[in-house]
Amino acid sequence: MQPSSYGPFAYRPITRRPQFRFPNGARVAIWVIPNIEFFSLSDMIPASAGGGGKVPDVPNWSVRDYGNRIGVFRIMDVMKRYGMRGTVALNSELCKHHPEIIEDCRKLNWEFMGHNETNTHRLNEVPPGEDAAIVRRTVETIKAHTGQAPKGWLGSGLQETWNTLDHLVDNGISYVADWVNDDQPYRMRLADGRSIMSVPYSTQLNDKPAYEKYHCTADEFETMIRRQFDVLWREGETQARVIGLALHPYLTGVPHRIGALDRALEYMCRHEDVWLATGAEIAEAGAGAVPD
Repeated sequence: MQPSSYGPFAYRPITRRPQFRFPNGARVAIWVIPNIEFFSLSDMIPASAGGGGKVPDVPNWSVRDYGNRIGVFRIMDVMKRYGMRGTVALNSELCKHHPEIIEDCRKLNWEFMGHNETNTHRLNEVPPGEDAAIVRRTVETIKAHTGQAPKGWLGSGLQETWNTLDHLVDNGISYVADWVNDDQPYRMRLADGRSIMSVPYSTQLNDKPAYEKYHCTADEFETMIRRQFDVLWREGETQARVIGLALHPYLTGVPHRIGALDRALEYMCRHEDVWLATGAEIAEAGAGAVPD
């Protein structure tokens, strides 16, 4: 993508769009994105990820390791109860270090999307040209260890360079979730005429800022999810919407918060005209419906 003052897509306010419906007539598509991440004990956890201390940063590292040892399996159990498949934002290094998690995700038929190699390196912080190599290695590793060529991408920290979208398309990625500027999927156009879909992710319904930045309680986070759903479900009667729920196992997967996720999912799933979807399914539905 070329440097510019606006993104590689048309500005289409929601009030001036043709009606958008999902193929099954659902008002709201719900996708849940467990961020299953790997932090190396020998690298500094970035300050933007809640670290910034000296190596080894045992307290901050251990909190995150709890999510991979215990928390992620609690989240799996809750989602399985509602027949909800996860779309994993996966650090590819986790495939090598914790293959047991990958095995359990595969048993649940979860989708895997690329999420850099580790969460200690952002694409816009590496030397020029290294971002292309990170995307390529991430895609290759996930495919080799999961049997799935990832269709989606969420950058670590949602960070990109001017060339990231091109690198993603070069490596077979068909949708990206970094751009949190809409409630519907839309198409991005690259300079060479190729395209990639944007699927709505969330920095609002995201346990990391909710718990770590805004200091929400578990009950407050549950209320946020319900209120967001209520508005989108109501608006979805005329314009179908997407609700993305971003989870981190070291946060939502602890005992005193997991019940809030359970109750929030139960509340949304009891409604009619709801589609429990994966990111790839939403992207595919959008690709066939949104204007170029």
